[in-house]
Amino acid sequence: MKTSVVLATHNEELNLERCLQSVKEFADEIVIADGESTDQTVEIAHNFGATIIQTSNKQNFHINKQLAMDAAHGELVLQLDADEVVDGTLRDFIISLSVQLAQGSYTQDPVAWKIARYNHFFGRVLTKGGQYPDEVIRLYLKGQARLPQQNVHEQMKVNGVVGVAKGHLLHFPYPTFDAYMKKFNIYTSFEASRASLNLLPIKKSTVWQYLLVKPVTTFSSIFIRHRGYVDGMPGFVFALMSGLHHPFVLFKVWALREKSAA
Repeated sequence: MKTSVVLATHNEELNLERCLQSVKEFADEIVIADGESTDQTVEIAHNFGATIIQTSNKQNFHINKQLAMDAAHGELVLQLDADEVVDGTLRDFIISLSVQLAQGSYTQDPVAWKIARYNHFFGRVLTKGGQYPDEVIRLYLKGQARLPQQNVHEQMKVNGVVGVAKGHLLHFPYPTFDAYMKKFNIYTSFEASRASLNLLPIKKSTVWQYLLVKPVTTFSSIFIRHRGYVDGMPGFVFALMSGLHHPFVLFKVWALREKSAA
């Protein structure tokens, strides 16, 4: 077994086929941890010969990602999200690396690779606002990387040198505003459940931080300092919603407190 591609999915029928089509040329094994999908996700995965691990749909989906990573047999492992696509340059890089591993000519340094992403937001690639190159560690030698499973935006922890892969992942996380708001709700709920443990009691200074300071600072950093305005209206909306993430977390913390007190 040379190369494994691993994913965690939940109702990804609109994305999964495009993702798996981009890896079928080099994937010797596809492992998918599926969290109780109710659409055609599992059927699509079976069409590509994937090994399916049935599990619960967890709020922290990195737990399911690690479940798929642990089940991989390949010497080289690529971890993807269903809304990502491997471009031609990255495909060739992975194939070349797998050939070196098969021939025993690879020197084992590095043991993992960052991959740059093109993030599509409402039909446009975000080039500014800190959204490019948006490098994520996704390719690694088996046993050399793990997910901490503590945060939705965490990076893998690597046991050795991290290199930079050639090519890109094409990322399509928000095809519509409804899709964006669905993930916005998931992320803010997860952060609220974590923050609720650290905000006892909620002080006035904390309220102002979440309602004013953090939103303004985040928006200004993305839209002005990192020139998100270059990306036009998508850049503005991305900066605005990133800032609004903070008050929504606070609102949900309050809701959790009210629920627990009831």
